[in-house]
Amino acid sequence: MLNIKISKFFPEEINLVLNDYLKKNNSIEEIRLRADKPIQIKFNNNEIILNKIISQEEILKTMQYICDNSIYAYQNEICNGFITVKGGHRVGITGNCVIENNKVINICYISSINFRIAKQILECSNKILKYVIDLQNNSIYNTLIVSPPGERENNNFKRFN
Repeated sequence: MLNIKISKFFPEEINLVLNDYLKKNNSIEEIRLRADKPIQIKFNNNEIILNKIISQEEILKTMQYICDNSIYAYQNEICNGFITVKGGHRVGITGNCVIENNKVINICYISSINFRIAKQILECSNKILKYVIDLQNNSIYNTLIVSPPGERENNNFKRFN
């Protein structure tokens, strides 16, 4: 269940607000936490804004939970701008970047955390299978699929040889 997988990454004060949504709604795609802003939940091409304003302290607590109380151990992932947590969920991170030799070496003063919920979408590849599978040679074409996050109904698929 989504609740069990995701709720452990939030402090209690955030879980109290999210709990009803996490229990009832398996179509949640994103949960956005931004310092001094309300929680946003994106699902099924809709978005709701909750009454809970997130504090900077809650952002830091959430980061501690995500990183198993060892932010330093996740430094490389943080520098990439996201952490992948158990279940395949990605947590995007924004803040002030420290750059050295044109490379991000740290993100400090984290101000925003965006949970992208991983989930299986059944039959989503049916429309493109004919472009990916080479039936004549019993093989698979070399294929790269590129799409913006959440884009499911894009019929502009092109195969390049």
